[in-house]
Amino acid sequence: MKKLYVLTLVFLLSFGTLAFADDQRLHILFSQQQSDVQIQGAGTVVRILPDDTDGSRHQKFIVKLDSGQTLLIAHNIDLAPRVANLQEGTRIAFYGEYEWNAKGGVIHWTHKAPRNNHEHGWLKYNGVTYQ
Repeated sequence: MKKLYVLTLVFLLSFGTLAFADDQRLHILFSQQQSDVQIQGAGTVVRILPDDTDGSRHQKFIVKLDSGQTLLIAHNIDLAPRVANLQEGTRIAFYGEYEWNAKGGVIHWTHKAPRNNHEHGWLKYNGVTYQ
């Protein structure tokens, strides 16, 4: 039993460290104004925005990282399912491409690449993976 407890604790600490490392990496990308970088992270949904319906449709929302940095998530709902029942104040994990902007950045390509010409991305919310 003690061994299981220790393994669980190590796993949880490692996961927290990885999330912190992603926050640090996103902060560096933002401060150096870098773009076109594939990144994984997680944050709290702080604002749900109206869908962008010009061209490909995107579900849009703002996520705040544990570091305080904010990101716009632009999730293509023509290529992937909409994140169901998204709520402000809840956690969401993401894997996609970071693009710099003065407000913290944008994460897009959170879906499978239809022509396999880009790395596949995803969103994970309430135990469901959207891609």
